[in-house]
Amino acid sequence: MAHRGSCAAVWTFVAPFPPGDLRSNPTGAYLGCAPCAPSEAEAFHNLTHQTASRSNATSVTRPPTTATLRRRVLAALDELKAHDIREIDVRGRTSIADLLIIASGTSSRHVKSIADEVVKFAKRAGMLPLGVEGEQEAEWVLVDLGDIIVHVMLPRIREFYGLERLWTVGDQSPEAESEAEAANAR
Repeated sequence: MAHRGSCAAVWTFVAPFPPGDLRSNPTGAYLGCAPCAPSEAEAFHNLTHQTASRSNATSVTRPPTTATLRRRVLAALDELKAHDIREIDVRGRTSIADLLIIASGTSSRHVKSIADEVVKFAKRAGMLPLGVEGEQEAEWVLVDLGDIIVHVMLPRIREFYGLERLWTVGDQSPEAESEAEAANAR
């Protein structure tokens, strides 16, 4: 484009240019003096060219819903034969997650394999784990998937910490609790 006038004019947003054009900034907007700006026809062509090139781009995938992610996690646990799978809905009790999934493995190697499979299935669903803890010792591995936190534990570790008891305290009505206590006392 030939220079159309004095560049002493005020620099301002004038019109969009195709991506990669030396006259545009990273947003695609032309910053320059008004006399050097493209004509309306050129600006319209450039704008429609940008829109068309964007539609050919790879679409951004949305993270999976909690229900989809839950199904994927349960499938991973099932595939590697995790034992005693328990889901605990913690909505309204904490803001860290909506669902805790607790499962057991038969050995440290099994626990680590189960956790790795959960991570693999989550990635295939489009969700990168926020964190994975405990892989080194593999007695208790925590996989944080945002709305879902997965705990894979050895049975003795699971029994010792009692996460199910911790997160389900108060779930039963007072009458049901007293009946359960009476049944245990017999």
